[in-house]
Amino acid sequence: MKLQGKVAAITGGARGIGHATAVKFATQGARVAVCDINPQLIEETLAAIRAAGGEAAGYRVDVTYKAQIAAMVEDVMAQWGRIDCVVNNAGIVMDAQLKRMTDEQFDKVIDINLKGVYNCTRAVVDVMLAQGSGVILTTSSIVGLYGNFGQTNYAASKFAVIGMTKTWAKELGRKGIRANAVCPGFVATPILKQMPENVLADMAKKVPCGRLGTPEEVANVFAFLASDEASYINGAVISVDGGMTL
Repeated sequence: MKLQGKVAAITGGARGIGHATAVKFATQGARVAVCDINPQLIEETLAAIRAAGGEAAGYRVDVTYKAQIAAMVEDVMAQWGRIDCVVNNAGIVMDAQLKRMTDEQFDKVIDINLKGVYNCTRAVVDVMLAQGSGVILTTSSIVGLYGNFGQTNYAASKFAVIGMTKTWAKELGRKGIRANAVCPGFVATPILKQMPENVLADMAKKVPCGRLGTPEEVANVFAFLASDEASYINGAVISVDGGMTL
């Protein structure tokens, strides 16, 4: 198993891509800290991991609250003694055209999608530096590469985490810590599945692969990047979009 013996903390880890990534990491041998704001979904994710024979612990973590992040890190270290990977996956959307966007909409998306990534990475970096190893993975988006109508706040946050990823790759690479970002395209998460069938069909037509992606396909990329097989991949920004941005 590619992640045998590793410990990973995954934010937004109880739904969609985060849930799939938590289960994938566990089935590949990692011990997983499932971090989310929804206790019920945390328990469902833990149950799925344990049913697959994996080991995990759940934490209610709002990435805008440093105290909750610190408590999670402290408990993970007490249980497992290390943190090999953090997957910064927690994020929200609050869409509006620029002329209609409120300061609250802009600030909340930036606080969670951008400042939350900083908060979580800052909380684990000292652990990784002491270990002399670690992997920082962040969920960006193709919207962070190309922009999107009605998503000023979301595009700004997802573009910014790419900048942080590249900066961390330069700062921490010589210290044994790699940082990479993944940019999903149209992925059939539970939120997306609530959209009308005709809208989903139109979205699929824009993708050269002819379909939406699955959370598991993004999780597979995260699992590879977290593994020692990706030991020379640092500062990369990988699109998982079925060729949509060609």
